[in-house]
Amino acid sequence: MSDTARRERFEQTVLPHLDAAYNLARWLTRNDQDAQDVTQEACLRAFRFFDGYQGGNMRSWLLTILRNTCYTWLHQNRRADSIEEFNEEIHSSQISGSADPEIQVLASADKETLNRALEDLPDMFREALVLREMEGMSYQEIADVTSVSLGTVMSRLARARTRLRQSLSVELSRGY
Repeated sequence: MSDTARRERFEQTVLPHLDAAYNLARWLTRNDQDAQDVTQEACLRAFRFFDGYQGGNMRSWLLTILRNTCYTWLHQNRRADSIEEFNEEIHSSQISGSADPEIQVLASADKETLNRALEDLPDMFREALVLREMEGMSYQEIADVTSVSLGTVMSRLARARTRLRQSLSVELSRGY
């Protein structure tokens, strides 16, 4: 296969999953710039090993590479003082400017509360929740991406949801 054909095949099969890769990287690194760097590195790795791709679920294959790249990067570069808080305003579609201002404030407060609760989860729980709830992956796909058993995925999701509920209950009982 020519280099041009290989590149075109890569772009057609891998690039549609780039948003999912960035989303996972963003939640794992907790920083926009780091997520962009990790996603770019993962894409380079995916391209380098694309000839070895044996078929199957492309999104799972790419997210596995992204996950491994991300954890390697975190191990090498994690600095507690450089972690930036997730900003929903930047990463989500904007609330309509014509909406009631009170509704906008409440929606923003709810998103901030949820984001704080997600940020406080241990990495393995946050990762499972992001893959399931934000990326819509099946339990089996999550097991494939994270290289754990199906039972472990179910356990992590159950524990993540329990911790998230507890954290949100405490936060909401305090009020905004």
